[in-house]
Amino acid sequence: MIYAKDIIKLCHGEVIGNKEITLDNFVIDSRKIEKDDVYVAIVGENNDGNKYTESALEKGAKAVIISNPKYIDINKYQDKTIIIVTDTLKCLQELARYKRSLHQGKVIAITGSVGKTSTKDMVSALLQSKYKVHKTQGNMNNHLGLPLTILSLKDEDILVVEMGMNHFGEISTLTNIAKPNIAIITNIGTAHIGNLGSRENILKAKLEILEGLDKGGVLVINNDNDLLHEHKDEIKNKVITIGINNQSDYMASNIQEDMFSSSFLVNEKEEVLLPQGGRASIYNYLVGYAICDYLGVKDKIKGLKNLESSKNRLEIKETSMGYTIIDDSYNASYDSVKNSLDLIGKSPKRKIVVLGDILELDKYGESIHRSIAPIVIANKIDKLFLVGDMAKYIGLEATKLGYNSDNIYYFSKESDSYQTLEKELKKDDIVLFKASRGMKLNKIVDYLMNKSTEK
Repeated sequence: MIYAKDIIKLCHGEVIGNKEITLDNFVIDSRKIEKDDVYVAIVGENNDGNKYTESALEKGAKAVIISNPKYIDINKYQDKTIIIVTDTLKCLQELARYKRSLHQGKVIAITGSVGKTSTKDMVSALLQSKYKVHKTQGNMNNHLGLPLTILSLKDEDILVVEMGMNHFGEISTLTNIAKPNIAIITNIGTAHIGNLGSRENILKAKLEILEGLDKGGVLVINNDNDLLHEHKDEIKNKVITIGINNQSDYMASNIQEDMFSSSFLVNEKEEVLLPQGGRASIYNYLVGYAICDYLGVKDKIKGLKNLESSKNRLEIKETSMGYTIIDDSYNASYDSVKNSLDLIGKSPKRKIVVLGDILELDKYGESIHRSIAPIVIANKIDKLFLVGDMAKYIGLEATKLGYNSDNIYYFSKESDSYQTLEKELKKDDIVLFKASRGMKLNKIVDYLMNKSTEK
């Protein structure tokens, strides 16, 4: 439990009003304030949350944490608690650090170039067969989202958090707040390579997660990832490996799979039927299986009933026109694009793929996009819709490799594609959407689903 008076010590703050009130339900968006919430006025590059302090109080916030009192008439809100600190972001993080210190259960932290969210969902689902689990919601995996996730912890036994990053030092900050008992690195790919310069630097940034890991804690890694496999013996913490190809502590074999499911054996003894397709899902299950073993969960299969995919991540949507949408528009990297293309490639139906730019690649952008072309061809994609400046290189390379250019459509932005795509889609088609979040392919999905509702 956090009390207003705790902020005096934790954040060197000034508390005006009731110092004994409990602080919970922290919110940083004044538009989402509900009765008895605590509003934290974050100062960003383009907006100053202090400006919305009075709005938050009028909507029912019982307390506000602010850094600039000039936007509020304090005398007007004598029934509320006003907390003034120097830096609201640092205060939010310090409160999360304190809340974590009060948590007696385990904390599991997940990072990696791709698969953080799907791994989080799988691990959380499997653990729920024995424990009460709280997990990161949506994309709350950064310097704001992770503290808010910790602060929303109630009486759960286990907290599962994602840690995202774009630059060095970001995971270091997050892991030293969350202080995980178990860390997971899903893989090292090319996401954010434009910022970090090389995959080796990406590995270095991801390994920052060990800085906050409990001394007796463990790191779970995908041993089939080349860089993790190569450097695992350099890690001082206990390492648990999962894999399909390289010899690992937990391995999947006898794999049978289609687009929507897979079956396999874990360590050649336990048979698993997974209600998801693709190798990525098998890796996710192996991570969850390993952690369940570590935490004493015997019935892993039981937890699969709790498995739910997060929004816009390989989300299956049926339309009234008879075609199926695979909405994987949340984000993209080379590895996740490959995973999605390999997945849709298993379908016997006519396959339509809408790909947009992979962002934050800098000088590597053209070469990485061109490297996707052979994957498109290998998976026998029937029609290719490309959105953005970089995605065009997928089409140019595919044409160079013999793909029929008549089946490629180019668009500068997502809104240009609506009518053409709608016209081309037919009954029984399956259509995949994949790009970095900034390309807004989710808007095409929304358009098509709305059209489906109309008919």
